[in-house]
Amino acid sequence: MQALLSTPSTLNCRGQIVSLKKPVVMGILNITPDSFHAGSRFEDPDRIRQQAQQMLAEGATFLDIGGYSTRPGAAEVSEAEEVRRVVLAIDTILKAFPKALISVDTFRSGVARRAVEAGAVMVNDVSGGLLDQAMFTTVAELNVPYVLMHMRGTPQTMGSMNQYQNLLTEVIDELAQRVHLARQAGIKDIILDPGFGFAKNADQNYQLLAQVEALQIFQLPLLIGLSRKSMIWKKLGISPAEALNGTTVLNTIALQKGAKILRVHDVREACEVIQIMEWMQKA
Repeated sequence: MQALLSTPSTLNCRGQIVSLKKPVVMGILNITPDSFHAGSRFEDPDRIRQQAQQMLAEGATFLDIGGYSTRPGAAEVSEAEEVRRVVLAIDTILKAFPKALISVDTFRSGVARRAVEAGAVMVNDVSGGLLDQAMFTTVAELNVPYVLMHMRGTPQTMGSMNQYQNLLTEVIDELAQRVHLARQAGIKDIILDPGFGFAKNADQNYQLLAQVEALQIFQLPLLIGLSRKSMIWKKLGISPAEALNGTTVLNTIALQKGAKILRVHDVREACEVIQIMEWMQKA
């Protein structure tokens, strides 16, 4: 019975089985001109290829391709333009690295479909299916793992939707509703993302991280994305470019609380955190 109730330790990525017994790293590759961290923006195919090569060499298990910036107040991007950006990146990467495991960061089912047809093996949806009613059925049909994130509103409005009576309870309740619907639609592999920075202010982000192990009640793998976020650099009075040290601290805490996937801009440093944590557990 215990084995049946345990958190899944593998993901089926279109026939490629990925183990999560040891945490893994997802490298962020934004095909946008306006993502909050300038060091993560890549639009030229040569630069996309170079960055993918570096991230894979440094130990990334997944590359997360995004064609629509979801930072607070981000500008709208047409679906056609988002498709163009992500398909360009996927084609570029897979021509050079055919075994690369690519996740598409999108809340649009049409973009998810085109990306998977181009070779992506995972859908990472910041809206948890709230912004496209066809997302769950599309992902179920595509039969790929799905990252279900907690968010309220849209990238343009989420900053004003951070009123909670009890942050942890409401995040769990809202995630539970979305997980239920995703399961009903037929999605098999679900990964949960608490959504740091999405409809949550800096203090709420720290409050959520302090209690994030409570999400293990879902018995689903946790993806944690804290890399260079404003909860670090605004609090410290620095820039996103200076927020690597703070990111490493928060990634360490996230691993202690059960994170299975770290979504980061800086792959080598995240892999080092995972390795050091493993040595500590064996000590």
